[in-house]
Amino acid sequence: MKRWLLLIIILISFTSAMHAQQQQTPVTIPTVTVGVDQSDSPQDLYVTLQILLLVTILSLAPGILIMMTSFTRLIIVFHFLRQAVGTQQVPPNQVMIALALFLTFFIMQPTFSKVNDDALKPYLDNQITQQEAFENALQPIRTFMLNHTTEDDLALFMKMSGDVKPATAADVSTLTLIPAFALSELRMAFQIGFMLFLPFLIIDIIVASILMSMGMFMLPPMMISLPFKILLFVLVDGWYLIISSMVESF
Repeated sequence: MKRWLLLIIILISFTSAMHAQQQQTPVTIPTVTVGVDQSDSPQDLYVTLQILLLVTILSLAPGILIMMTSFTRLIIVFHFLRQAVGTQQVPPNQVMIALALFLTFFIMQPTFSKVNDDALKPYLDNQITQQEAFENALQPIRTFMLNHTTEDDLALFMKMSGDVKPATAADVSTLTLIPAFALSELRMAFQIGFMLFLPFLIIDIIVASILMSMGMFMLPPMMISLPFKILLFVLVDGWYLIISSMVESF
């Protein structure tokens, strides 16, 4: 009994000592400071400019993804499809954007792989300079945009910019190619959207004609035609046809 009492006293004393030590030790809170200081080395200024350039590129990344990839055509076609079927909020915007984003990565995978092999890996291995890495990364993206840009759109922006007619595709300015590619993608997306509207529009016309012939003027035709349009879309396996056609178009 005395042994147990002695053991309990030792444990209480040890716990009290540890508690007192924790109270005496101040709690350190981490902090982050950002400051501007003077420097005598031009290399420090070069590093600072590189950081600013990197932050600028990251802020423009969403615009680059939208304007220089297949994302524009995909998301516009998906919105046209939702309007044609008549389901205003199904699928929701988050689902359509996520689907268009992952399809963009799938379509652009060969281009991104070439950028990684020709620009990113050699630059990280210190085999090429930063300028060479930028040029090597831009070349596959330019090739993708040139393959999907119409001559009329490219000629339009070259005329507005005052550039002379290029002898080869490599002579086309990137600042001229980007809006021409975006315009071509918008035109193609609207053409696909028009083709998507036709079968569903026929169903709306048939349903509206039947309701008018029956004298049911107060019944909205959209309420009756919506199940038939969904049924048609399911029977023809619409998602398979649309996504396969969109991916193969690139």
